[in-house]
Amino acid sequence: MTIGKACALDAALDRDRAVLRYILDFYGSERPQAPFVHFWPGDEWSYGETLQRVRLRATTLAETGVKRGDHVLCLMGNGPDLLCTWFAINYLGAVYVPINTGARGKMLEHILADADAPLLVASAPFVERLGDVSPGKVKTVLVVDGEPQAIAGLDVRPLVDPETEDAALLELSHPIEPWDLYAIMYTSGTTGNAKGVMSSYTQLYTMGPDAFDCVDDDDRCMICGPIFHCGSTLYVYAMLARGLSIGMMREFKTGTFWQAVRDTGSTYCLLLGVMASFLLKQPPSANDKNHPLRRAFITPFGEDGPLFASRFGVDAWTIYNMTEISSPLVAGPGITNKGVTGKPRPWYELRLVDANDIEVADGEVGELVVRTHRPWALMRGYYNNPAATAEAMRNGWFHTGDGFRRQSDGTYYFVDRLKDVIRRRGENISSFALESEVLNIPAIRECAAVAVPSEFSEDDVLIIVTPVEGATIDPVEVTNELTKSLPHFMVPRFVRILGELPKTASGKVQKHILRSQGVTSDTFDRTALATGRAGA
Repeated sequence: MTIGKACALDAALDRDRAVLRYILDFYGSERPQAPFVHFWPGDEWSYGETLQRVRLRATTLAETGVKRGDHVLCLMGNGPDLLCTWFAINYLGAVYVPINTGARGKMLEHILADADAPLLVASAPFVERLGDVSPGKVKTVLVVDGEPQAIAGLDVRPLVDPETEDAALLELSHPIEPWDLYAIMYTSGTTGNAKGVMSSYTQLYTMGPDAFDCVDDDDRCMICGPIFHCGSTLYVYAMLARGLSIGMMREFKTGTFWQAVRDTGSTYCLLLGVMASFLLKQPPSANDKNHPLRRAFITPFGEDGPLFASRFGVDAWTIYNMTEISSPLVAGPGITNKGVTGKPRPWYELRLVDANDIEVADGEVGELVVRTHRPWALMRGYYNNPAATAEAMRNGWFHTGDGFRRQSDGTYYFVDRLKDVIRRRGENISSFALESEVLNIPAIRECAAVAVPSEFSEDDVLIIVTPVEGATIDPVEVTNELTKSLPHFMVPRFVRILGELPKTASGKVQKHILRSQGVTSDTFDRTALATGRAGA
């Protein structure tokens, strides 16, 4: 096993290359002084220290009763405890079940009941939420970074790792294989209960290490998104599998991002959702190119992509992925076209289909469906939800729910989430394309475009925007500006201004909340300003 680029032409994976325990054992013993993680702000761990800490944490979990195949819940934000606990769970051959730190109430209760996990490892600030919900299958809660809080019906106690490991407890009855589950990751659940995606080591390896041919042996990846989300998990694994290193922020913050990049020496990163836009909205500085970052994966890739690359002096890349699949599309460097996602990677078959799974012609919009020749490179299914699994995998293809179009040269372009497409005046409007245009207005920091009922026909368009710090937004000026750059049917009728858009803990805008709120009393209606016209 050696450091180097992944070989995308290997259909099957061997355990030494794909399974976390064996990767960590190899680098921890062969290159113990090599750096693995720089927590920002905080400590740096070498591979040797990481292996030692993981084996101690695995001993703690084993003493609590965790064994191969068990499910273990984690409710923590980025940092040493979450990373160490994830690795320790997999070191024992158990299944990592992270919980979005934004989960509470019914969402949290559903996961606790569905996951079939008797043990939860949690940060102290989140433990009090357990008092408001049924604990489901959870019996024991191990608390890190704080004092335990008693919860009726639960054994809540501090997590204290031993000074020495118990090698006997760490022995495996049989090897961990690439097709074994490493995690069950619960999706956001914006239209119902969150679904637990069953993921194998092969899926994680294909999603991360196998997707990054651009990574060099001196690269360090900045992890600025939450590692309870696959969007950051795959980057951690991409570097672990190569014996390379990561920086890790506790959470993405616009004001400290570049300092974290400089302090950790990070050379590339994923900027998910609004991150790139937020950084672009910061005032220009003489330090804009004073950093070690060489490339940025910007997802989705809107008009902010090339602007970010030019201003900060980095190569622009993008990657398309979901928790259920494994990065079938990657594009870069030097990309400039809005929505581009690239061409299919080896072992993937992609189609664009209509509502009846009939393939659409190049240039037309269809739902992206995916399958792969590599065994176990897609999810195993949704845990405890065979009906949802069958629906998602109908006709032998995974249905992404995303609208794409394909050029004649085989390049794929993201159009929109199908559920977010707005139908107005006989035209389909991509909320993604509209939001990209709105974000070109300097005073606007973030934007969400949603459909609202129209008294005339089909939908009307509502944009919800937030201002850049210190700026004010004039809805009249906004709609006048958009009239110059958009087709008339895309110009929003309604503009609502908020201080912050509702988001999940992974930074995804919760459009279902904005749709349900609809046109509020503080919403600007440009039709009301028009004289002698029924509509805009």
